[in-house]
Amino acid sequence: MLMRPVLPKFIPRVCYEIFVRSFCDSNGDGIGDLNGITSRLDYLSDLGIECIWLTPIHPSPSYHKYDPVDYYAIEPEFGTMADFKRLLSEARKRNIAVYLDLIVNHTSTYHPWFVEASKGKDNPYRNFYWWLPPAKIEELGIAERQTSDDSDEVYPWHEIPGDPEKYYGLFWKGMPDLNYDSEALKKELEKIITFWLSEIGIDGFRLDAARHIYPLWESEKNLNFWAYFNQIVQKVKPGAYTVAEVWASTYEVAPYLENLNATFHFDLSFALQRILIQGKDENIIQQLIASYQQFEAFNPEFVDAIMLTNHDQDRIGSVVSNNHEKMKLAACLLLTLPGQPYIYYGEEIGMLGTKPDPYIREPFLWSKREDDPDKTNWQQAEFSTLKTIQPLSVQRTDPDSIYNHYKKLIALRKSTPALSQIISPNLEEVESLDDEIIAYVRTHPTEPVLIIHNLSVDTKFIDLPESKKDFKKVLFSSPATTVDAEGKWELPALGSLLLVKTPQKSPTDI
Repeated sequence: MLMRPVLPKFIPRVCYEIFVRSFCDSNGDGIGDLNGITSRLDYLSDLGIECIWLTPIHPSPSYHKYDPVDYYAIEPEFGTMADFKRLLSEARKRNIAVYLDLIVNHTSTYHPWFVEASKGKDNPYRNFYWWLPPAKIEELGIAERQTSDDSDEVYPWHEIPGDPEKYYGLFWKGMPDLNYDSEALKKELEKIITFWLSEIGIDGFRLDAARHIYPLWESEKNLNFWAYFNQIVQKVKPGAYTVAEVWASTYEVAPYLENLNATFHFDLSFALQRILIQGKDENIIQQLIASYQQFEAFNPEFVDAIMLTNHDQDRIGSVVSNNHEKMKLAACLLLTLPGQPYIYYGEEIGMLGTKPDPYIREPFLWSKREDDPDKTNWQQAEFSTLKTIQPLSVQRTDPDSIYNHYKKLIALRKSTPALSQIISPNLEEVESLDDEIIAYVRTHPTEPVLIIHNLSVDTKFIDLPESKKDFKKVLFSSPATTVDAEGKWELPALGSLLLVKTPQKSPTDI
């Protein structure tokens, strides 16, 4: 019997991704840590954040920690389990949920499981990973693979000197893939899930590399794995949240929602980036509505996790060439579309960065001080420096800043019923003959909102269609808009306008 994922009583309306190493340093070693995050919970709460997703916090040999060596411990550079429990407690006081990145696709080669597995074919941990002799790999035609958005590894089979078999590692040789055909491994995974959900009490998981749990030649088993995973979660903590990275097109993403609460919408992310670069619509509203239909077929209560970029993509600030007005337009698009938006740390102050990966994960800029003790310095920033970015302390006092723009939009999204709806996305297309305009309605029984974005660098004069003439009151505009003598809305370059209906007088008011 299919067990659908249970939704938590409250679904966070605005989430925030924190790359732990880069966010805030509490002890002066230049590395972001858990206590640093705890010290900034008031900042996140004031911004309007209701959930934080922490990139991996387990011990690991890498700077990014996506190759765990111990699923039950905290990376010493980040703090202790007591520090994490304090973070969790303080977040709860501010009604902020905490999701942990759980890496179930692979481990580090330094993980005790792999260390044991490497000792030979007869080791009991050997079946925790994928091993094949070179001749079998060639026979199956799986020695090479095409690169994908989430992995540029062409040769995924790796050797250990003296071992007659190679092991499979999709992302690189330091991340051997786990083999969930092993019942013993499944039991270990159940212990891990139980530990974090029940004993520690986190609110949910962000699930890494969800489409790669099984290798390509056995990929049909992926969905069954997530059904099994969901059963464990529901047994341990019904209502624990699951949001997965399924870096693929919508048609491939949709079936995963049968067993997960949410998936990140990569198609939307890249479409928004193209739209902002080109200044042209791509019938994005039609495409979104079509994607909702695909998602709903697998889970009527699906959550669309939307984003501009994340820790694996060039930052949106660099995508739009550090154009502040385009950054504000990007925020308007993200925070007025349906779904559960995720803000990548620093987007709200316009941070920059392009690959390689360390440069899209640079230190958050808290103040004008080069020696700010809260700023991490584990790497020298190349893009987001005090010469290119106004730090938070400056932006807070500037009503026109990117930060205050985000803060206003987040507050608006949370306080407006039509904008804050997450389940059953409420979206209606408003047709426009102008491909430099995106217009849509966030529908609502009594308080719908009409949203219009000008993608061009020219002022547009918007004549509302007859069916939308009753949207006359400005809920939000960026920058300020006016109505001309002919009743057209003057929408400045790269501007956004949110309109609501003028309240109708009741017969008793006449």
